Amino acid sequence: MHKQLYRYLVIFIGGLSILLGLLGIILPLLPTTPFFILALSCFARSSPYFHQKLLKTPYLGATLQDWEKHKKIDKKRKLQIYLVVLSSFLLSILILRESFLLQLLLLLILSFLLFFIHRIDEK
Repeated sequence: MHKQLYRYLVIFIGGLSILLGLLGIILPLLPTTPFFILALSCFARSSPYFHQKLLKTPYLGATLQDWEKHKKIDKKRKLQIYLVVLSSFLLSILILRESFLLQLLLLLILSFLLFFIHRIDEK
């Protein structure tokens, strides 16, 4: 029973990640690739069918296959991720100029994100 519940929960998270990734294609401030990588990871643990479907998608399939095989991201894609993360966080910091603590929290989160993005190998 617990395994079945876990499987459905992970499939749900993968599906939600795909929806957020698709939304990221439309909205320039929402990153696409990290959501699809999360979905790929979820489906690898829960549904071989959805996992294979995601690997064969026309738009991101090759990038996801590279990620799965080599755990690397294309240099151009990594630069795009940097720009989207930086612009969205800086815009949020400007909007929240009345709250120094929230700005500080956003800067802290931004620092961690940039650190982890930097650690991803490039191909």
